[in-house]
Amino acid sequence: MRIATLIGTVCGVGYLKPAPGTWGSLAALPLAYGLHQLGGFLLLAAATLISVGAGVWAAEVMTRGKEDLDPSEFVMDEVAGQFTALWAISYPAWAHDIDITALWPGWIAAFVLFRLFDVWKPGPVGWADRQKGATGVMMDDLIAGIMAAIGVGLLAFLSHRVLGF
Repeated sequence: MRIATLIGTVCGVGYLKPAPGTWGSLAALPLAYGLHQLGGFLLLAAATLISVGAGVWAAEVMTRGKEDLDPSEFVMDEVAGQFTALWAISYPAWAHDIDITALWPGWIAAFVLFRLFDVWKPGPVGWADRQKGATGVMMDDLIAGIMAAIGVGLLAFLSHRVLGF
């Protein structure tokens, strides 16, 4: 249980108040930066997949026998979702040999869009949030991350191709 709690709360970040999900998303930003710097998009993608697997396991252990299947201190789902949202800047930076810090508007957009979709829970995010069990706990944030990544891509297209910035 102790290791599962450490993973699920992302080393205690989930205990920060208010809004532990926002703190979890914020914690993901320097982690993603470090992963990208160490191994580019491929390492960030691998870390995302590992965080999903570890998150499902930790959620199962942390919620076993409890009524609350998605406790507020569990923020590994936010980390995995935020990592997914950041794929929209990590991949282009890696593929085109761009310093990822040069894509700073994308960092802001990925964070804001992910938090917006995670809190608002539109369409498929809301559907996933209503699913029971550890997979459902992780799935809504992954879908929010995918939607945020698409949003970042659309904003980049609008900015660079349409507006010419």
